[in-house]
Amino acid sequence: MEVCCNLEVDVNGEQIFLVDKKTVASYCGKLSTLFGRSKGSLRNLKVIFQGFPGGAEGFELMLKFCYNNGNLEMSPSNVPLLYSVAEFMEMNSEISGTQNLQEQIEKFLEDISDWTWSELLNALKRCQDLCNTPLVVVDKCLDCLVGRLNLAVEASSCPSTSSPDSWALRVSCDTKSSESLKTGFSNGLWWFDELLVLTPDFVKMIVQFMLKRSFDEVVVSKFLIYYQKSKFSTATRDEKRKIVEVVIETLFVLEQNSISCKSLFSILRVGLGLNIDKCIRNKLEKMIGARLDRGSLDNLLLPSPSGMNYLYDVNLVLRFVKAFLHEKTSRTCPMALRRVARLMDLYMAEVAPDPCLKPSKFLSLAKALPEYARSSHDDMYRAMDMYIEVHTEMTEEEKVKICCALNYEKLSVETFLNLSKNTRFPSMSSLQALVSEQVTLKSLLQTAKNSKSITHECGGKSTDRAETGDRVVLYAEKLDFPDDDEKLKAHIEGIQWRVMELERVCTKLEAQMGKVMKSRVTSSHSELKSLPWLCS
Repeated sequence: MEVCCNLEVDVNGEQIFLVDKKTVASYCGKLSTLFGRSKGSLRNLKVIFQGFPGGAEGFELMLKFCYNNGNLEMSPSNVPLLYSVAEFMEMNSEISGTQNLQEQIEKFLEDISDWTWSELLNALKRCQDLCNTPLVVVDKCLDCLVGRLNLAVEASSCPSTSSPDSWALRVSCDTKSSESLKTGFSNGLWWFDELLVLTPDFVKMIVQFMLKRSFDEVVVSKFLIYYQKSKFSTATRDEKRKIVEVVIETLFVLEQNSISCKSLFSILRVGLGLNIDKCIRNKLEKMIGARLDRGSLDNLLLPSPSGMNYLYDVNLVLRFVKAFLHEKTSRTCPMALRRVARLMDLYMAEVAPDPCLKPSKFLSLAKALPEYARSSHDDMYRAMDMYIEVHTEMTEEEKVKICCALNYEKLSVETFLNLSKNTRFPSMSSLQALVSEQVTLKSLLQTAKNSKSITHECGGKSTDRAETGDRVVLYAEKLDFPDDDEKLKAHIEGIQWRVMELERVCTKLEAQMGKVMKSRVTSSHSELKSLPWLCS
């Protein structure tokens, strides 16, 4: 074939080619369209390409195809580049019929199941090196690669729900070759290392294919954590941020039980120093919040952001609690709520000594969970006591607001007695504690009255009751019950013991409060007027 070099082509500023315009244009729709629109002389033409796939290498492959009458030897190593060139130069059926490059490549890809693991992986590496990623080739390679991994998992002797560390994947993933994909591995996670050659964007794509094939999500999450930790050793700061963001976005679509709370906190600590995208960080916080009942105090002790003078990031913990409550609204879990309440009590005790922590923030921590989350408020009281002791500059009003987060009916007798002697707490809280305990006492006395009638019916001896002023004292004798009614006996005796115990405490409190009231009656009266029981 006679070749006339009548077209000068500048490829990405790298190299200039002199080619036969007619030959090249017969296979390239982009050049054919360009020359068809030209109204001037077609001699001494020069075309400049910017962003040509593969640069000079890609252009040379295209010329080989054009000068060889639309034929070219294809391989897994050059197909990604060829397909990108075909798309860029519009080498499709509209310009050269069945001889077009794009359709020939698609036909070649029909036999992708014959490719070895190494060929698939090398083809993917070539795809991610190209500016114009050939998505058709990428999708086919990823689908085939994940399919082989899935077959290997199914062929494993251990169930997919077991620990992935116990897998022993020694099966061949080449459908037409006796060559084993990997031999000599006792650890079924050999492919974790193999996939480290992929960029974060390609990792995101391969995980999407894994999920389409119902891949074990526990294994997927372990791979993502492994990928993040392994790539960090050689990555730049920008690369680390990209890796973390992709890992977070990918983990976000997995099932909640597929990743531990500890792993998420580990990612968070890394992400805090990389200034990751706010939207992505919100996703991570939601994931952590949904699993907050599985967290620990050490997990929550995260340093405050730069520019803040308090020690720990209290606002972050409050967002965790908010995410937890939002997640649990549709499926209430009392045990999980109790665990988070216990965790928050520990956290409050830890941050209470911080002299820079504002009362409003501490109060937000105390009120972060609904009242029914705690069966006892003893730990919260101790945290409050520590906070008030450290923050001596607090006003009486600020103390009252903090104390109003306490439910005095959920304080034990010992803690209640401690509160009555605690001079650091405001007088109003002592008053409210007394009133609250009196309400409880009246309720128990009423129960005791009812139990007296039950005692008569059960054949037991009655109790003698003596009233002195406002106090009611029960003198309980040993009750005789039939042997078949021991539970009822224990219940009634327990109520009477509790009433006697509370009566003793109430007597002590009245004596102490009598002294306190003389000095504080005026101030307490004004407080009651201005702040009528904030907790009610």
